[in-house]
Amino acid sequence: MSDWLKAFNPTAPIHGEAEAQCAARASAVSIFIGVAVGLVSLVWSLANPADIQAAVAQASGNDATVAAAAEMGVQMGLWMGGVLTVVQLVFGVVQWRDPKSFIAILFLVLLGLGIVSALAAPMMGGMSGVITPIWQVILSLAIMAVQTVLHVAGLRGIKALDRIQMAAAH
Repeated sequence: MSDWLKAFNPTAPIHGEAEAQCAARASAVSIFIGVAVGLVSLVWSLANPADIQAAVAQASGNDATVAAAAEMGVQMGLWMGGVLTVVQLVFGVVQWRDPKSFIAILFLVLLGLGIVSALAAPMMGGMSGVITPIWQVILSLAIMAVQTVLHVAGLRGIKALDRIQMAAAH
């Protein structure tokens, strides 16, 4: 367990291929955290349709056309959430088996967008009439901060692993 905690620390020195491999897999662990968050979100959304219906009704302002469009948007959002969670799971498995820096960088960029979105959610809620609870924003930011640290540790491990394997090849 302490080996994994050391691997997840982006400032810890890396000694040897095994430590580099653990550090490189930190990126995959970050992706798996994202998969878990996606699954929890989907399960919650499917288990609480009344909350979603209330939000749609509030946002539509009793306009039937807007309500129908919002309901279709909710359904598309649920399907997209499921598809993106599966895609993220595939990236996580690939990253676990053969860590690549482009995957870690891609997810760092996506995390950056997610952080900006989470920070903007309270401000944007006033426009749509749906207010995001502050605890949700804080929890999202905390999870994304952990994921960011893990991807940075993963990039460091990938770089060290590449360097070690290149030296062994020569």
